[in-house]
Amino acid sequence: MEHNSDADFEVPILSSSEVISRLQEKFGSHSEQPYPAMYSSIFGGVTTDPALMVIPIDDHMVHRGHAVFDTALIIDGHLYELDAHLDRFLRSASKAKILSPFDRSHLRTILVQTAAASKCKMGHVRCWLSAGPGDFLLTPPVGQPTSAFYAIVIKETYLPIKEGVSVVTSTTPMKSQEMATMKNVNYLPNALSKMGAEEKGSYSAIWVDDEGYIAEGPNVNVAFISKTNELLAPSFDKILSGCTAKRMLALAPKLVEQGWLTGIRVGNITVEEAKDAAEMMLVGSGLPILPITMWDGKPIGNGKEGPLTFSLSELLWEDMKAGPDSVRTPIPY
Repeated sequence: MEHNSDADFEVPILSSSEVISRLQEKFGSHSEQPYPAMYSSIFGGVTTDPALMVIPIDDHMVHRGHAVFDTALIIDGHLYELDAHLDRFLRSASKAKILSPFDRSHLRTILVQTAAASKCKMGHVRCWLSAGPGDFLLTPPVGQPTSAFYAIVIKETYLPIKEGVSVVTSTTPMKSQEMATMKNVNYLPNALSKMGAEEKGSYSAIWVDDEGYIAEGPNVNVAFISKTNELLAPSFDKILSGCTAKRMLALAPKLVEQGWLTGIRVGNITVEEAKDAAEMMLVGSGLPILPITMWDGKPIGNGKEGPLTFSLSELLWEDMKAGPDSVRTPIPY
Protein backbone atom coordinates (compact mmCIF):
# COMPACT_ATOMS: atom_id res chain seq x y z
CA MET A 1 0.00 0.00 0.00
CA GLU A 2 1.37 3.41 -0.94
CA HIS A 3 1.41 6.20 1.60
CA ASN A 4 1.28 9.82 0.57
CA SER A 5 3.99 11.98 2.07
CA ASP A 6 3.12 14.93 4.26
CA ALA A 7 3.94 17.17 1.31
CA ASP A 8 1.13 15.55 -0.70
CA PHE A 9 -1.46 16.17 2.02
CA GLU A 10 -3.19 19.52 2.05
CA VAL A 11 -5.70 20.64 4.68
CA PRO A 12 -8.58 22.47 2.98
CA ILE A 13 -9.55 25.96 4.09
CA LEU A 14 -13.33 26.02 4.10
CA SER A 15 -15.80 28.86 3.83
CA SER A 16 -18.61 29.26 6.35
CA SER A 17 -21.12 27.78 3.94
CA GLU A 18 -18.85 24.80 3.23
CA VAL A 19 -18.45 24.11 6.95
CA ILE A 20 -22.20 24.23 7.52
CA SER A 21 -22.79 22.05 4.46
CA ARG A 22 -20.34 19.43 5.73
CA LEU A 23 -21.82 19.50 9.24
CA GLN A 24 -25.32 19.10 7.85
CA GLU A 25 -24.15 16.19 5.71
CA LYS A 26 -22.57 14.52 8.75
CA PHE A 27 -25.27 15.17 11.33
CA GLY A 28 -28.41 15.88 9.33
CA SER A 29 -28.59 12.75 7.23
CA HIS A 30 -30.55 10.68 9.78
CA SER A 31 -34.27 10.33 9.18
CA GLU A 32 -34.90 10.37 12.94
CA GLN A 33 -32.96 13.05 14.77
CA PRO A 34 -31.96 12.09 18.33
CA TYR A 35 -31.55 15.78 19.27
CA PRO A 36 -34.66 17.58 18.02
CA ALA A 37 -33.95 21.00 19.61
CA MET A 38 -31.17 22.98 21.26
CA TYR A 39 -31.09 26.37 22.96
CA SER A 40 -27.92 28.46 23.19
CA SER A 41 -27.53 31.83 24.86
CA ILE A 42 -24.64 32.42 22.43
CA PHE A 43 -27.06 32.82 19.52
CA GLY A 44 -30.01 33.60 21.77
CA GLY A 45 -32.58 31.08 20.60
CA VAL A 46 -33.51 27.53 19.65
CA THR A 47 -32.28 25.60 16.64
CA THR A 48 -33.72 22.34 15.34
CA ASP A 49 -30.78 21.78 12.96
CA PRO A 50 -28.40 19.25 14.59
CA ALA A 51 -25.52 20.60 12.50
CA LEU A 52 -25.77 23.89 14.39
CA MET A 53 -25.92 22.38 17.88
CA VAL A 54 -22.40 23.49 18.73
CA ILE A 55 -20.57 25.47 21.41
CA PRO A 56 -17.47 27.69 21.07
CA ILE A 57 -14.12 25.90 21.41
CA ASP A 58 -12.96 28.59 23.88
CA ASP A 59 -15.91 28.03 26.18
CA HIS A 60 -14.44 27.26 29.60
CA MET A 61 -16.71 24.21 29.78
CA VAL A 62 -14.69 22.72 26.92
CA HIS A 63 -11.09 23.40 27.90
CA ARG A 64 -11.35 23.76 31.70
CA GLY A 65 -14.45 21.79 32.64
CA HIS A 66 -15.81 24.93 34.35
CA ALA A 67 -19.54 24.22 34.05
CA VAL A 68 -22.46 22.54 35.76
CA PHE A 69 -25.36 20.60 34.29
CA ASP A 70 -28.62 18.87 35.09
CA THR A 71 -31.24 16.70 33.42
CA ALA A 72 -35.03 16.49 33.61
CA LEU A 73 -37.10 13.72 32.07
CA ILE A 74 -39.83 14.29 29.50
CA ILE A 75 -42.57 11.76 30.17
CA ASP A 76 -45.82 11.80 28.18
CA GLY A 77 -45.41 15.46 27.27
CA HIS A 78 -44.51 16.62 30.77
CA LEU A 79 -41.21 17.67 32.33
CA TYR A 80 -40.76 15.56 35.46
CA GLU A 81 -39.43 17.26 38.59
CA LEU A 82 -38.27 20.28 36.59
CA ASP A 83 -38.20 22.56 39.64
CA ALA A 84 -36.18 20.12 41.76
CA HIS A 85 -33.61 19.78 38.98
CA LEU A 86 -33.51 23.53 38.40
CA ASP A 87 -32.96 24.21 42.10
CA ARG A 88 -30.06 21.75 42.21
CA PHE A 89 -28.70 23.23 38.97
CA LEU A 90 -28.52 26.69 40.49
CA ARG A 91 -27.02 25.39 43.74
CA SER A 92 -24.29 23.72 41.70
CA ALA A 93 -23.71 26.93 39.73
CA SER A 94 -23.30 28.88 42.94
CA LYS A 95 -20.71 26.37 44.23
CA ALA A 96 -18.90 26.58 40.88
CA LYS A 97 -18.89 30.42 41.05
CA ILE A 98 -20.85 30.76 37.82
CA LEU A 99 -23.38 33.59 37.55
CA SER A 100 -26.35 32.74 35.36
CA PRO A 101 -27.07 35.12 32.47
CA PHE A 102 -30.77 34.73 33.35
CA ASP A 103 -32.81 34.53 36.53
CA ARG A 104 -34.47 31.28 37.59
CA SER A 105 -37.83 32.11 36.02
CA HIS A 106 -36.20 32.91 32.69
CA LEU A 107 -34.18 29.68 32.76
CA ARG A 108 -37.32 27.68 33.46
CA THR A 109 -39.17 29.32 30.58
CA ILE A 110 -36.30 28.56 28.20
CA LEU A 111 -36.31 24.88 29.19
CA VAL A 112 -40.08 24.54 28.76
CA GLN A 113 -40.08 26.34 25.40
CA THR A 114 -37.09 24.36 24.12
CA ALA A 115 -38.94 21.16 25.02
CA ALA A 116 -42.00 22.47 23.19
CA ALA A 117 -39.97 23.31 20.07
CA SER A 118 -38.63 19.75 20.03
CA LYS A 119 -42.13 18.24 19.85
CA CYS A 120 -40.62 15.38 21.88
CA LYS A 121 -43.09 13.48 24.08
CA MET A 122 -40.55 11.18 25.75
CA GLY A 123 -36.89 11.75 26.43
CA HIS A 124 -35.10 14.35 28.48
CA VAL A 125 -33.85 17.91 28.45
CA ARG A 126 -30.27 18.47 29.56
CA CYS A 127 -28.94 21.91 30.40
CA TRP A 128 -25.52 23.41 31.10
CA LEU A 129 -24.36 26.64 32.68
CA SER A 130 -20.75 27.38 31.85
CA ALA A 131 -18.23 30.06 32.73
CA GLY A 132 -18.57 30.87 29.05
CA PRO A 133 -16.37 31.61 26.05
CA GLY A 134 -13.79 34.32 25.67
CA ASP A 135 -10.28 32.94 26.10
CA PHE A 136 -8.20 29.88 26.97
CA LEU A 137 -7.06 31.04 30.41
CA LEU A 138 -7.68 29.13 33.62
CA THR A 139 -10.29 31.58 34.91
CA PRO A 140 -12.92 33.53 32.97
CA PRO A 141 -12.30 37.19 32.05
CA VAL A 142 -12.38 39.45 35.12
CA GLY A 143 -15.13 42.04 35.11
CA GLN A 144 -16.63 40.68 31.92
CA PRO A 145 -19.26 38.07 32.80
CA THR A 146 -19.51 35.77 29.81
CA SER A 147 -21.39 32.83 31.28
CA ALA A 148 -23.35 30.77 28.79
CA PHE A 149 -26.50 28.67 29.07
CA TYR A 150 -27.20 25.70 26.81
CA ALA A 151 -30.02 23.18 26.72
CA ILE A 152 -30.72 20.24 24.45
CA VAL A 153 -33.61 17.82 24.10
CA ILE A 154 -32.69 14.15 23.66
CA LYS A 155 -35.21 11.62 22.42
CA GLU A 156 -35.25 8.42 24.39
CA THR A 157 -37.74 5.70 25.27
CA TYR A 158 -38.04 4.75 28.93
CA LEU A 159 -39.53 1.52 30.24
CA PRO A 160 -39.45 -0.03 33.71
CA ILE A 161 -36.40 -2.30 34.04
CA LYS A 162 -37.29 -5.75 35.35
CA GLU A 163 -34.03 -7.65 34.93
CA GLY A 164 -31.33 -7.25 37.56
CA VAL A 165 -27.68 -6.49 36.83
CA SER A 166 -24.35 -6.93 38.56
CA VAL A 167 -22.06 -4.28 40.04
CA VAL A 168 -18.53 -4.16 41.41
CA THR A 169 -16.79 -1.98 43.98
CA SER A 170 -15.11 0.88 42.14
CA THR A 171 -11.34 0.87 41.89
CA THR A 172 -11.39 4.48 40.66
CA PRO A 173 -11.23 6.86 43.64
CA MET A 174 -14.41 8.84 44.24
CA LYS A 175 -14.47 12.61 43.99
CA SER A 176 -14.00 14.91 46.97
CA GLN A 177 -17.06 15.99 48.92
CA GLU A 178 -17.03 19.45 47.33
CA MET A 179 -16.88 18.06 43.80
CA ALA A 180 -19.26 15.15 44.41
CA THR A 181 -22.06 17.32 45.82
CA MET A 182 -21.81 19.74 42.88
CA LYS A 183 -23.22 18.44 39.56
CA ASN A 184 -20.34 19.67 37.44
CA VAL A 185 -19.13 18.43 34.06
CA ASN A 186 -15.91 16.91 35.44
CA TYR A 187 -17.07 13.33 34.96
CA LEU A 188 -13.76 11.65 34.09
CA PRO A 189 -13.67 9.74 37.43
CA ASN A 190 -17.30 8.72 36.80
CA ALA A 191 -16.53 7.53 33.27
CA LEU A 192 -13.43 5.61 34.35
CA SER A 193 -15.33 4.01 37.23
CA LYS A 194 -18.10 2.75 34.95
CA MET A 195 -15.64 1.66 32.26
CA GLY A 196 -13.74 -0.34 34.88
CA ALA A 197 -16.97 -2.10 35.85
CA GLU A 198 -17.89 -2.82 32.23
CA GLU A 199 -14.44 -4.30 31.62
CA LYS A 200 -15.27 -6.79 34.38
CA GLY A 201 -18.61 -7.64 32.78
CA SER A 202 -20.71 -5.61 35.22
CA TYR A 203 -23.22 -2.86 34.62
CA SER A 204 -21.73 -0.28 36.96
CA ALA A 205 -19.54 0.34 39.98
CA ILE A 206 -20.22 1.39 43.56
CA TRP A 207 -18.09 3.96 45.32
CA VAL A 208 -17.13 3.48 48.97
CA ASP A 209 -15.89 6.57 50.83
CA ASP A 210 -12.64 6.81 52.78
CA GLU A 211 -14.46 5.93 56.03
CA GLY A 212 -15.77 2.68 54.57
CA TYR A 213 -19.37 3.81 54.01
CA ILE A 214 -21.41 3.29 50.86
CA ALA A 215 -21.48 6.38 48.65
CA GLU A 216 -23.02 6.17 45.15
CA GLY A 217 -22.57 4.91 41.61
CA PRO A 218 -20.85 6.90 38.83
CA ASN A 219 -24.12 8.57 37.75
CA VAL A 220 -26.75 7.05 40.02
CA ASN A 221 -27.62 6.73 43.68
CA VAL A 222 -27.83 3.38 45.44
CA ALA A 223 -30.33 2.02 47.97
CA PHE A 224 -30.96 -1.21 49.84
CA ILE A 225 -33.71 -3.23 51.49
CA SER A 226 -32.52 -4.82 54.73
CA LYS A 227 -33.51 -8.31 55.79
CA THR A 228 -36.03 -6.66 58.12
CA ASN A 229 -37.58 -4.82 55.14
CA GLU A 230 -36.16 -1.43 56.03
CA LEU A 231 -35.31 0.92 53.13
CA LEU A 232 -31.71 2.11 53.50
CA ALA A 233 -30.10 4.97 51.60
CA PRO A 234 -26.74 6.71 52.08
CA SER A 235 -26.91 10.27 53.36
CA PHE A 236 -26.30 13.01 50.79
CA ASP A 237 -23.50 14.71 52.74
CA LYS A 238 -20.68 13.46 50.49
CA ILE A 239 -22.56 12.51 47.34
CA LEU A 240 -24.84 14.09 44.79
CA SER A 241 -28.31 14.87 46.07
CA GLY A 242 -30.21 12.73 43.58
CA CYS A 243 -33.59 14.15 42.64
CA THR A 244 -34.98 10.71 41.79
CA ALA A 245 -33.59 9.20 44.99
CA LYS A 246 -35.12 12.00 47.07
CA ARG A 247 -38.45 11.55 45.29
CA MET A 248 -38.30 7.81 46.00
CA LEU A 249 -37.72 8.57 49.69
CA ALA A 250 -40.71 10.93 49.66
CA LEU A 251 -42.96 8.27 48.13
CA ALA A 252 -41.68 5.31 50.15
CA PRO A 253 -43.81 6.03 53.27
CA LYS A 254 -46.77 4.71 51.25
CA LEU A 255 -45.17 1.27 51.43
CA VAL A 256 -44.63 1.72 55.17
CA GLU A 257 -48.32 2.54 55.59
CA GLN A 258 -49.22 -0.57 53.60
CA GLY A 259 -46.99 -2.70 55.80
CA TRP A 260 -44.50 -3.65 53.07
CA LEU A 261 -41.64 -1.59 54.49
CA THR A 262 -40.86 -1.53 58.19
CA GLY A 263 -39.15 1.84 57.99
CA ILE A 264 -36.85 4.21 56.10
CA ARG A 265 -33.34 5.12 57.14
CA VAL A 266 -30.99 7.62 55.49
CA GLY A 267 -27.49 7.61 56.96
CA ASN A 268 -24.17 5.81 57.04
CA ILE A 269 -24.22 2.29 55.61
CA THR A 270 -21.19 0.05 55.96
CA VAL A 271 -20.09 -2.27 53.16
CA GLU A 272 -20.79 -5.24 55.40
CA GLU A 273 -24.35 -4.07 56.10
CA ALA A 274 -24.92 -3.29 52.43
CA LYS A 275 -23.72 -6.66 51.17
CA ASP A 276 -25.91 -8.37 53.77
CA ALA A 277 -29.04 -6.64 52.39
CA ALA A 278 -31.98 -8.60 51.01
CA GLU A 279 -32.31 -6.29 47.99
CA MET A 280 -30.18 -3.65 46.29
CA MET A 281 -30.98 -1.09 43.62
CA LEU A 282 -29.58 1.79 41.61
CA VAL A 283 -31.76 4.91 41.53
CA GLY A 284 -31.59 7.67 38.93
CA SER A 285 -33.33 9.53 36.13
CA GLY A 286 -34.17 7.24 33.25
CA LEU A 287 -34.12 4.01 35.24
CA PRO A 288 -35.75 5.10 37.59
CA ILE A 289 -34.87 1.99 39.66
CA LEU A 290 -32.60 -0.81 38.50
CA PRO A 291 -32.42 -4.04 40.54
CA ILE A 292 -28.96 -5.27 41.55
CA THR A 293 -28.62 -9.02 41.96
CA MET A 294 -24.82 -9.49 42.17
CA TRP A 295 -22.06 -7.43 43.78
CA ASP A 296 -18.39 -8.31 43.41
CA GLY A 297 -19.39 -11.73 42.10
CA LYS A 298 -21.61 -12.59 45.06
CA PRO A 299 -25.43 -12.56 45.15
CA ILE A 300 -27.45 -9.90 46.93
CA GLY A 301 -30.08 -11.67 49.00
CA ASN A 302 -31.21 -14.72 47.03
CA GLY A 303 -29.59 -13.40 43.86
CA LYS A 304 -32.95 -12.48 42.30
CA GLU A 305 -34.78 -9.22 41.69
CA GLY A 306 -36.55 -8.21 44.89
CA PRO A 307 -40.30 -7.54 45.28
CA LEU A 308 -39.82 -4.32 47.26
CA THR A 309 -37.46 -2.98 44.58
CA PHE A 310 -40.28 -3.52 42.07
CA SER A 311 -42.79 -1.88 44.40
CA LEU A 312 -40.62 1.23 44.69
CA SER A 313 -40.13 1.26 40.91
CA GLU A 314 -43.89 1.12 40.38
CA LEU A 315 -44.39 4.01 42.80
CA LEU A 316 -41.94 6.16 40.87
CA TRP A 317 -43.34 5.24 37.45
CA GLU A 318 -46.86 6.07 38.61
CA ASP A 319 -45.58 9.40 39.91
CA MET A 320 -43.77 10.13 36.64
CA LYS A 321 -46.85 9.39 34.52
CA ALA A 322 -49.68 10.63 36.74
CA GLY A 323 -48.18 12.42 39.74
CA PRO A 324 -49.25 15.79 41.15
CA ASP A 325 -48.80 19.07 39.28
CA SER A 326 -45.92 19.91 41.62
CA VAL A 327 -43.73 17.33 39.88
CA ARG A 328 -45.17 17.31 36.34
CA THR A 329 -44.88 20.46 34.21
CA PRO A 330 -46.97 20.30 30.99
CA ILE A 331 -45.11 21.19 27.79
CA PRO A 332 -47.09 23.62 25.56
CA TYR A 333 -46.48 22.02 22.16
